[in-house]
Amino acid sequence: MGLLVYFSSKSQNTHRFVDKLNIPAQRIPISPQDDMPEIHEPYVLVVPTYADGDGKGAIPKQVIHFLNDETNRSYLRGVIAGGNRNFGQFYAYAGDIISARCKVPCLYRFELMGTAEDVANVRNGINKLWK
Repeated sequence: MGLLVYFSSKSQNTHRFVDKLNIPAQRIPISPQDDMPEIHEPYVLVVPTYADGDGKGAIPKQVIHFLNDETNRSYLRGVIAGGNRNFGQFYAYAGDIISARCKVPCLYRFELMGTAEDVANVRNGINKLWK
């Protein structure tokens, strides 16, 4: 089975979602001073969205830094985006941007820390992806 790589802010919403999946995962550090992980196997990125009213700032800076590493980017196979439906057209927008820029599919979108249905859907989808 492949790996999940994720970013979660201090709110821990994305962390709680990933934790419920029971899939091997590596966290991108919150602090920009911490060492960035180097990934050397296929993975799916799980990322929250922090867009403003114009869609700016959707991708956390730490995720941008992580993906700017060519090796990390080369193993990316898809993205799962978290968000808040209150942001309308920018709900889970980070997934759309990463998908377009890195030429990988946006596999799923979930709100805040996800529902039991989201967890089941993602777990099933990830298992199919790695088969």
